[in-house]
Amino acid sequence: MRKYIIWIVLGALVLLGFSSYNGLVGKQENVGLAWGNVESDYQRRADLIPNLVNTVKGYANFEQETLTKVMEARASATQVKIDANNLTPDNVAAFQQAQGALSSALGRLLAVAEAYPDLKANQNFLDLQAQLEGTENRINVSRQRFNEAVNEYNTSRRRFPTVIFASLLGFGEKGYFKADAGAEKAPEVKF
Repeated sequence: MRKYIIWIVLGALVLLGFSSYNGLVGKQENVGLAWGNVESDYQRRADLIPNLVNTVKGYANFEQETLTKVMEARASATQVKIDANNLTPDNVAAFQQAQGALSSALGRLLAVAEAYPDLKANQNFLDLQAQLEGTENRINVSRQRFNEAVNEYNTSRRRFPTVIFASLLGFGEKGYFKADAGAEKAPEVKF
């Protein structure tokens, strides 16, 4: 009788282990899918930037330094690649920092473009600006969905008894996108 109880307990533990493992694999795949969507949206932005820069460059006697900084930031941002299986908090932060530098450079480009009324009226520039704005919105939504997938994965990974199997099977913590430094301060608007 005791032998059967031991086998039943061992069988239950094995089933629990399989269930925990399969659940974590599914959630890890969701994180990978969400990460792929984030990368796709950032790639869309990177693809739009040369068109925007060329339109601006061809239409106005534009500040060369601003254009150079945008292209350098784009090159830097596209070099930071993270494998979906290695989304540690440090790797996500490094990716976010590179993308933040590109966002900042684009902001300067669009701000300087305001000084050129002819450029602001150019339909190509307006179309690219609208596409870029839409892409930034897509990036924001993708980042939110990624954080939701990471939250679900990390929460599941830390729950008992899954935490035991997660640590034994190498399911590590995934990193979140976080607000950029200084984002808690509202921008000052002067007229």
